[in-house]
Amino acid sequence: MKDYLVKALAYDGFVRAYAVSATETVAEAQRRHQTWHTASAALGRSMVGGLLLGSTLKGDDKLTVKIQGNGPAGAIIVDSNGHGDVKGYIKNPQISLPLNAAGKIDVRGAVGDQGIFTVIKDLGLKEPFSGQTPIVSGELGEDFTYYLAVSEQVPSAVGLSVLVETDDTIRAAGGFMLQIMPGASEEIIAAIEARLKELPRVSTLIDEGQTPEEILATLMPDAGVEILDTMPVQFHCDCNKDKFATAIITLGAKEIQAMIDEDHGAEAVCSFCGNKYHFDENELAELKKEAIA
Repeated sequence: MKDYLVKALAYDGFVRAYAVSATETVAEAQRRHQTWHTASAALGRSMVGGLLLGSTLKGDDKLTVKIQGNGPAGAIIVDSNGHGDVKGYIKNPQISLPLNAAGKIDVRGAVGDQGIFTVIKDLGLKEPFSGQTPIVSGELGEDFTYYLAVSEQVPSAVGLSVLVETDDTIRAAGGFMLQIMPGASEEIIAAIEARLKELPRVSTLIDEGQTPEEILATLMPDAGVEILDTMPVQFHCDCNKDKFATAIITLGAKEIQAMIDEDHGAEAVCSFCGNKYHFDENELAELKKEAIA
């Protein structure tokens, strides 16, 4: 099944609902970063959350999620946009912790239970919008939920789930986001809360073959779910050699000359996708001229 996301309304428009199947998207990140078991789940959940937030944007608008916890995984950075593109990296990809007390992957142990959760939205305006909340869980679903409630004042429920094989590869990944609109009754909220307590993990539903539409139907069986839109999602990195050339120019002529003298060239590696870009001495000499200019 190709990865895709659905947008929907439920309970006569009082609930906005999103669900995404992202197994291959997360698997691509796992392969590129060679993440180990716990890091695979942490990065995967972050990317699924980024896709869900990104789906609320228009077209070329984009956002960055930064999760800076006190755990051994280090910072996790995810970029996404309104087209279903996502990329991400985790500072320490080789993290594999024992299962937690509940027998689940210990994402909190990798991320940490203290730190900063930041979302930066580039909406094409002069200044990007930035919202910041403390990490309240480290399991990440709760952290996305808390961010939405506090920073964007939208009562929400976010579920993020990644099923990791014993060889660290991704078996299933996906998630959902429910947003409660003004005027929603206490009965609607109570029904959703009750259902969330008994819902299996989304990755389990995906592994069993459920589609995003079916996940929403499972989550809200009597809510009259109305699918508004479907959108393919994918791992996509927009890095290129020109962008790295611009970055090298900002280092200044002295630093570029040192690359020429000491290394006789330079190699830039993209943190998000691992692609490598080589610059020979002649190319660096041209970039040095631009830096001086």
